[in-house]
Amino acid sequence: MTDVRSTDRLTDAEVAAVLALAAAADEADGVHPLSEDGLLGLRGTAHRHLLALADDGDLAGYAYLAGPADVTGTPDVAGRSGELVVHPKHRLRGHATALLAAAGTGELQFWAHGDEPAARAFAEKAGFTRSRVLWQMRRPLADLPEVPLPPQVRLRAFVPGQDDAAWLGVNSRAFAHHPEQGRWTEHDLRLRFAEPWFDPAGFLLAVDPADDRLLGFHWTKVHPAEGGEPAIGEIYVLGVDPGGHRRGLGAALSVAGLRHLAGRGLSHALLYVDESNAAAVALYRRLGFEIHSTDVQYTRAS
Repeated sequence: MTDVRSTDRLTDAEVAAVLALAAAADEADGVHPLSEDGLLGLRGTAHRHLLALADDGDLAGYAYLAGPADVTGTPDVAGRSGELVVHPKHRLRGHATALLAAAGTGELQFWAHGDEPAARAFAEKAGFTRSRVLWQMRRPLADLPEVPLPPQVRLRAFVPGQDDAAWLGVNSRAFAHHPEQGRWTEHDLRLRFAEPWFDPAGFLLAVDPADDRLLGFHWTKVHPAEGGEPAIGEIYVLGVDPGGHRRGLGAALSVAGLRHLAGRGLSHALLYVDESNAAAVALYRRLGFEIHSTDVQYTRAS
């Protein structure tokens, strides 16, 4: 019988064990099992962590649950969304089922990265249905189109500590109906400012030159080279204030950020977009992006 331990804070040794488990799963499956939010949550208290231990005490499986946080970053301990992974050498021994049982009853959502048949079969057997699809799209950074900024718009870099509140306001309005992005707080910003990849020069703001009012933004990210894979850029977050929309600003911001990434010597860029976001998918297809991989959210109703 699997022993599952629940905690709201992992020790350094447990963090290392989870990262090692995730790396083993990545190597076996060809896709990393934890999202950025999952990785950021390993050293915080915004997640409820579930650790499945094998008979010899090794970490056999890991899951976390995250809920909406208040303005201080304090989690809702009844959070019902997360991710789950079992070490390749411990699969088919009931550890995933034990982790689901420890997560509790009621509505529950888990992300599966890569849209693998095994994950689909396990989800369906456990009573989960496919509820959301997230595409990773990619394109080369050569031959970028010419898309000028609309009149009376200029670009400048984000200034941490100065632009935080304005950006959070535009982000919440631009992603008002997005289940994760629209709820970002100052705590979420500070977590990312502390990450080694954060570069304010690649966090582009479109402002009205008359009053420096924020109209939209393109926050880029660079993933370093890893395991033989070259470094790659990302359209990390792209948004336009619906209250101050300028025609063509989204496309112009997209290309401006891609040119910034190309200027850093990168050859390709990626982005993540919901399959159901028809307007965004159409924009990215016009800009030359194609589907590279698929992540799926599975939901169990209450």
